[in-house]
Amino acid sequence: MLSVRVSSSFVCLPLSAAVYDGPLQAEISNGTFHHFYVPDGDYDDTEDPEKCQMVFRFSDGSPCSVAEEESDALVREELILARLQAEDSARLLESIGRVVANDLDGEDTYGRFLRREISQITEAFSGVDKSLEELEVKFKQSQESELKEEQQLSGFVLKQVGDVRDSLRDTKDISLGLRDKQELLSLIVRSHGSRLSRLKTQYLNPGS
Repeated sequence: MLSVRVSSSFVCLPLSAAVYDGPLQAEISNGTFHHFYVPDGDYDDTEDPEKCQMVFRFSDGSPCSVAEEESDALVREELILARLQAEDSARLLESIGRVVANDLDGEDTYGRFLRREISQITEAFSGVDKSLEELEVKFKQSQESELKEEQQLSGFVLKQVGDVRDSLRDTKDISLGLRDKQELLSLIVRSHGSRLSRLKTQYLNPGS
């Protein structure tokens, strides 16, 4: 069974050669409009209705003129909508053009704009590189100056330590010399004491 759904607007149009193009006089059968589809365009009682039946379901019962007017109205609405969309697209493109012009900052093309930006970035990085080199030189100079100061301070401290060591050595030598002289003086004093005692005994006490 061949079943096809069509709207009322298609009913008013002539059918193609492959379908029955006679007048549509639908019979009522089980609540549906149906007619017989005849492949060769010639219907007779020998055709099998089960193989040739075409069911027409009508979406509305409006006349063809009303349907055409509604179709024209829909077309007009679609044209108006398309025109509005075209105008919106034109405004959008215009705004994009303004944004692009602002982004280009007076340049004619993105190529020139990008070249200018790259040149500025390169110049900025060159300045940064130069500053880093100067900072590195100053840092090295500072390190060398600190190293020189440390060496000078170390040399001064070592010199002072050496001088103190020499002074201690001299003091020790002097102390040893004084001790020797003290012992010598003690010996001399004791020797003179013994001599005085002997002289006293000999000359002051002659009868003893």
